[in-house]
Amino acid sequence: MAERDRPEKAQFESAEALEERVIEIARVAKVVKGGRRFQFRVTVVVGDKKGKVGMGVGKANAVPDAMRKASERAHKDMRQVNLSGTTIPHEIIGKTAGAKVFVKPASPGTGVIAAGGVRAVLEVAGIRDILTKSMGSANVLNVVMATFDALDHLRSPQEEAVRRGKKVEELLPFWERRRQNA
Repeated sequence: MAERDRPEKAQFESAEALEERVIEIARVAKVVKGGRRFQFRVTVVVGDKKGKVGMGVGKANAVPDAMRKASERAHKDMRQVNLSGTTIPHEIIGKTAGAKVFVKPASPGTGVIAAGGVRAVLEVAGIRDILTKSMGSANVLNVVMATFDALDHLRSPQEEAVRRGKKVEELLPFWERRRQNA
């Protein structure tokens, strides 16, 4: 019986190491014959600050139930993000519906230059130095999904070097090359 308890404890510890952030709590309405039926939609992002991040959306009649559903879906949706130290390997634009998010690597010490949902996603993913610009729609859910689209399309420096037929050192940003030469 002691062996059965150990896997549960391990799962609990790994879930505890994840950081969870509520991005949005929205009251949504469904129009029916007798009037409107209100529910709550909660958007949550979860990450381990080491490159794994997930997003979940939950709807329910009460906020706590919606948060629980969103959290469970975010844990199931966890995915790995290619990082390059404290930033990302290259710049990219993520698109979802009318929202576009431009993410660009930044030199160490820059910080996370982002706002709202984009900042939450990047911080729980473990990215500490990055520049971003949100364009198009300001819908929070679409902006967060566009950020995930951008992170999903990031390639590691090794993959990109093979694709372009170059050396990995040629693709590194100037601050990395400067640090290696010093």
